[in-house]
Amino acid sequence: MFCPKCKRLMRPDKPAGVWKCGSCGTTVPLGRAKEVGRVEPTGRGVSIVEGKTTTLPTTDEECPKCGNGKAFWVLRQTRGADEPETRILECTKCGHKWREYQ
Repeated sequence: MFCPKCKRLMRPDKPAGVWKCGSCGTTVPLGRAKEVGRVEPTGRGVSIVEGKTTTLPTTDEECPKCGNGKAFWVLRQTRGADEPETRILECTKCGHKWREYQ
């Protein structure tokens, strides 16, 4: 969660039930995290858009579930060190996850 005023990382203060910015002191109720938005990478840092929190790169891949043309992706070493990585994709629209073995 990023501060809506200074755009720095906020930390949860569970006893108080808020997100608190250590820089400017702004607080946001814990339940409002979805209203504030998600962080999405841009060419010059991050931008805040509505939805869930993510900073993963995107690619043009078709979701097998809903047919959406965009997906977030990460590479993970799921097998032995002498085997290639596995690309794990997540649809930007429906959140469906699938794997692509190299």
